[in-house]
Amino acid sequence: MNLNIKKDEDDKLNNLNQDKTTIFQEARIFNQSPISPRNSRILLTKLSYLLLDDSFNRLESTNLFFSITKLFQNKDPALRQMVYLVVKQLSNQADDVLMATSSIIKDIQPNSNLIYRPNAIRTLAAITHPSMIQSFERFYKNAIVDRSPAISSSALVSSYHIHPQASDTINRWSNEVFDALSTNPSSTAQYHALGLLYNIRHKDRVAISKLIQSLTQSPSSLRNPLALSMLVRYSSRLINSDPNLSSSILPLLESWLRNKSDMVSIEAARAICQWNGATPVHLSRPVAVLQLALSTPNTPLKFAAIRTLNDLAQRHPLTVSSCNLEIENLITDSNRSIATFAITTLLKTGNEASVDRLMKQISSFMLEISDEFKVIVVDAVRTLCLKFPNKYPAMLAFLSQALRDEGGYDFKRAVVEAIIDMIKGIGESKEMALSHLCEFIEDCEFTKLSVRVLHLLGVEGPSTPEPTKYIRHIYNRVVLENAIVRAAAVSSLAKFGTNVAYAAQHVRRSVKVLLGRCLDDSDDEVRDRAAMYMRIIHDDELAKRTTHEEHTWSVGVLEKSLCTYTTEQNYEEPFNSAVIPRMPKDQIRLDTHVGRLGDLGEKQGESENSKNNKDNATAHSEELLLSHDAPASAATSAHNSHALSSTTNITSIPEFAGYGAPLHTSPPVHLTEEETEYVVSVQKHLFSEHVVFEYHVRNTVPEAVLDGVSVLMGLGDVGGSLREDFILPIDTLTVADGERSTYVSYSFIDDEGDGNGDNAGYPTGALSNTLTFTTKEVDPDSGMVEEEGYADEYQVDDVELGISDYVRPEWVSFDGDWEAMSMEHSEHSELRDSFTLSAMGSLQEATDALTALLGMMALGGSDVVGSAHLHTLRLSGCIIRGSAQGKVLAMARMAFEEGEGVNLEMVVRSPNSFTCELIMGAVQ
Repeated sequence: MNLNIKKDEDDKLNNLNQDKTTIFQEARIFNQSPISPRNSRILLTKLSYLLLDDSFNRLESTNLFFSITKLFQNKDPALRQMVYLVVKQLSNQADDVLMATSSIIKDIQPNSNLIYRPNAIRTLAAITHPSMIQSFERFYKNAIVDRSPAISSSALVSSYHIHPQASDTINRWSNEVFDALSTNPSSTAQYHALGLLYNIRHKDRVAISKLIQSLTQSPSSLRNPLALSMLVRYSSRLINSDPNLSSSILPLLESWLRNKSDMVSIEAARAICQWNGATPVHLSRPVAVLQLALSTPNTPLKFAAIRTLNDLAQRHPLTVSSCNLEIENLITDSNRSIATFAITTLLKTGNEASVDRLMKQISSFMLEISDEFKVIVVDAVRTLCLKFPNKYPAMLAFLSQALRDEGGYDFKRAVVEAIIDMIKGIGESKEMALSHLCEFIEDCEFTKLSVRVLHLLGVEGPSTPEPTKYIRHIYNRVVLENAIVRAAAVSSLAKFGTNVAYAAQHVRRSVKVLLGRCLDDSDDEVRDRAAMYMRIIHDDELAKRTTHEEHTWSVGVLEKSLCTYTTEQNYEEPFNSAVIPRMPKDQIRLDTHVGRLGDLGEKQGESENSKNNKDNATAHSEELLLSHDAPASAATSAHNSHALSSTTNITSIPEFAGYGAPLHTSPPVHLTEEETEYVVSVQKHLFSEHVVFEYHVRNTVPEAVLDGVSVLMGLGDVGGSLREDFILPIDTLTVADGERSTYVSYSFIDDEGDGNGDNAGYPTGALSNTLTFTTKEVDPDSGMVEEEGYADEYQVDDVELGISDYVRPEWVSFDGDWEAMSMEHSEHSELRDSFTLSAMGSLQEATDALTALLGMMALGGSDVVGSAHLHTLRLSGCIIRGSAQGKVLAMARMAFEEGEGVNLEMVVRSPNSFTCELIMGAVQ
């Protein structure tokens, strides 16, 4: 039989690009009698395709909907299925869709056709408002426990989709859903029932734990691989959210490693590998399962295994290294995703001896993959550079070749950033790397990358032994490139002329000549920059201030402050730059460096464990960062952002004009829940002689207007150290006002005494707060506010005044300052003590708590714990007022033992012995 001559019986479907008008007119066949099932199916198919990308207006949709419902008169099963499909698609566009409920209910009855019932159940859920689900509760409960997997699944899936809107009703069906788990144990309905049951109980961790235990007690209770895989994921969530359950959940995960279904065993292995508390002992069995999967011909299985190992290699490279032989075989896999994961995994697990061989394999591999995969490989090479700095020539050769290869912007940018990181982290590579970048910009088609490289040449070039060899490459950009690149080249040239510490006088003269030629440039920006730098080069003092300044403004805070200044348009007073925090340029560069390293895991597709990847990527580069004393400034940046707007407000209030600029402003702390009728938060502003509490108050009660809103504070133990100055109340507070502030000002009663260790002059403790106001009711009909009100008060949480309020985080070169303090000052400038922090469950918890308590800056990446048992935290700060004012450094050595907590040895150094006592006293 020659099947090639068999024509398609549905030739009319070959052209589905119909317009709405044609289909709407053809819909008249739905009203014909007798109904033609075949012609109706064809038209319904066209309509279904059309509705995927287009829609009708409400009137047209309603007319179509009711025309289609007339097809319920025909008993043809295939036609009935198409009717239900299109009815569901039109249910959101048509009016009065509930009119079709009676026809659908007939098909849900137990004696209906088996093909009708599942479709009818799904359609009923689509056209019924969630508030009416209770009316059909009986039908759904019967369908859930039906012996037919198709009927049960349709009811379960429909219930799953409407659960968010009708949770109270569906939560009552948990018994029926649980029964569905034990009916037809090998059917897909088990998978759907488990998903719905988890949705019903997901807020109750104990109930989820009991569910998992009950389903695993009998091996025959759950057989469907999809359901078992879902149960593994729920177990994984549970063990990560509550470490105390590891003793009961971990054996279950290990038992699933032996499941006959590859899907279940791989999912169990992935769950154990992603467990936060996993040790090499726990990982041995799942890694063995994944290792076997790498050798199978099943492509999805290999992909799942290598992706899991790639994720695990970020945290436990030695454990994954046992699979290196199998992983190397995957480099030549026809699936490029698998091959890419194999390459990046080997880069994470390889040792120094294998670097050269890996680089050769990667070079040939790069020619066969797309830019998206190339970026992933380059990021992995960048991490390897920092791991094995002695192998930088081989890796730099690979990156330079990548710059010469064809590729898009993202790929070339990744290569440039990798080379820049190598320059920052491996000093020996600087000259070779800069030469490769100079060659790159000679033929670079991306303006942004040219500007980036030119800036780097201006920063790093003058400090090299032969700075003049880079000037030619830079000036070529002035001659040959567009205006943006020319302007960047001018700035880069100027840095060679102004860096008098390294540039000889003949270099300066050459730069002057080149800048002079730029004065005739056609672009204003280029000419202006050239003129400015010509002026700077002639003045050594000006050059030192502009090009050798080690600090710069916090750009985000500066931008926000300037926006506020221009919005207020109060130009009679000059812009106050004193409130803008200044940050070391090294700090900003290292913050950017840490952020790029932290993003490596996400770029490699590890979205399910991105937080852990980021933490470990940072920890992975800890050795590099320690050498630069990189600060942990994420919290500092957030603090600056919070502090700016409040500082700007408080300095503009006349009552605080005599206080001077705030020395420190804390981030807001909530004193109430967001859902309460009055929402209150507080910020503390510390001045040299005063402390001001700013309470942000928001009224969420539309029926009430609050007059004279203020906060009465109870000083408690700090009453002898603070004297109240005044209170600035909020005159009127309505819902429309949003958030407004009331202030309470106190003066310090400084009584330092002899400085023998008490916190004299630095009051600390809890201060109680009571919100007081006069409530005036609002007439809901007229909106008028009653003239008479009644006094009321509202108790809110206490506010803590701690040592951290007197400390400003400060970036320093820790090693140098630490040694300097030990050599230059007497023994009284150091205090040493030991503590046992029994309440701490991990070193990371202790690190976070200690940093927050003291308000100091963690340096060298020490805010991220890289070991489970030992850690050293290095802190720096400055006491900003009183007799203890000045720099203070602290080193905290911590050891963690399970069941005993954290043992802490604390060493504090400062030029002032009282400062050491103050910091050590806060820990005690």
